[in-house]
Amino acid sequence: MTLAFNSQLGQRSSRLLLQQARLRSTTAGFHHLAARPIAAVPTHAVRTTFLGLTGEPPHGLQQQKRAFSLFGLTSSAAADKGPEAVHHEIPDGVHPVHPQPIRKEFMGPKRLTTADLEAIPVRLGKHREPAGLSDWVAYQVVKSLRIPVDLFFRTKYIHRVVMLETVAAVPGLVGGLLRHLRSLRRIKHDGGWIHLLLHEAENERMHLLTWMRVSQPTLFERFLVTAVQGVFFNVFFFLYMVSNKTAHRVVGYLEEQAVISYTHMIEEIDRGVLDNGPAPQMAIDYWNLCQDASIRDLCLAIRADEAAHRDTNHFFADRIMIGQEDLRKDVDEELKAKGIGSSNEEAEKVWSKANKY
Repeated sequence: MTLAFNSQLGQRSSRLLLQQARLRSTTAGFHHLAARPIAAVPTHAVRTTFLGLTGEPPHGLQQQKRAFSLFGLTSSAAADKGPEAVHHEIPDGVHPVHPQPIRKEFMGPKRLTTADLEAIPVRLGKHREPAGLSDWVAYQVVKSLRIPVDLFFRTKYIHRVVMLETVAAVPGLVGGLLRHLRSLRRIKHDGGWIHLLLHEAENERMHLLTWMRVSQPTLFERFLVTAVQGVFFNVFFFLYMVSNKTAHRVVGYLEEQAVISYTHMIEEIDRGVLDNGPAPQMAIDYWNLCQDASIRDLCLAIRADEAAHRDTNHFFADRIMIGQEDLRKDVDEELKAKGIGSSNEEAEKVWSKANKY
């Protein structure tokens, strides 16, 4: 009996040693892959190792960007045209299937210098004129909200933007959540909005985390941020359910004010009123900045993000106003015109037939 027990124990020990050897081999392979620079890692290796996927690697620059991109919302500022009653231009990042998670300017291989950041089009004077009563109400509400903020924070710009980014990260999450639930209820595609809204919320959250590395808010300011966030979340949630067009217009006007606020910060830095210290490493990694990037460079990058959110939300409000919320057809036509996309219309006809199976 003792011999049998020792035999079983030896077999179990052998199996355990074999499993440990396999684990060490797998771990060594993973560390070997992780230690290699991203540019040297084959796309199929990334897909297989990190995502657990199989099949051929994605081809083309856009697919590679989707494989390696991890952050925020993108949407470049609109072309240099005057304001229109309805905004028909499709921001660059608006794609119904694979939206870019951050502005395309920050996704290139080259680290951005101050000159590169200043060259990003943000259209500082751009303003969407109210086109109706709801637009007018949205604009007046946003203007009135700026008064108590100016009185409370005055020249404490860093603390002001901490409050701003806390609130700014809410609308994208609320909009994405409600449109997600509506898509589930209707068993219907949402038209390509959900990813964009969630990317926007993530991008704004990164703004907040970055500024928290720069400032150290007091306990009272932290309590104020929590209280404002709780109130704003519930108010915006209710507003989006009642009138999602007005909700997006409010965000568009909020982002207009954000562009103004960051422009003032940049001007104060240029005048020497605010210190222009080094940017946090988190910001350098996220926006692909040079290692010697400053707070002014950080303000330029975030202002470009806010300009993108401004254009995107005004665009969304206009699409709701004209009753064309599905972005797939418009983007499909634009991609076809550029020769980089097509839809399988025959497959759509087959799968759209009733009682196919």
